Amino acid sequence: MSHVPHDLRVDFPEFEDRIHTLKETDQHFRKLAGDYHDVNREIHRIEIGDEHVSQFDEEDLRKRRMLLKDEIYAMLKSG
Repeated sequence: MSHVPHDLRVDFPEFEDRIHTLKETDQHFRKLAGDYHDVNREIHRIEIGDEHVSQFDEEDLRKRRMLLKDEIYAMLKSG
């Protein structure tokens, strides 16, 4: 398995325990993290050439990832 950039635990190492706890206890956070993971993997597949999409679709995916990450970070900080 190749390394996928922008994994939450890599980007937020100071919140690794909190990420794990919230995935276990908070349904909304678990969904956000799952959505983030799916979008991030799709972007990675585009970057390595396994998937081909239009420039606009790729841009939309990157915006979606950014919004998800912002919401996740806000939840991580609030606890």
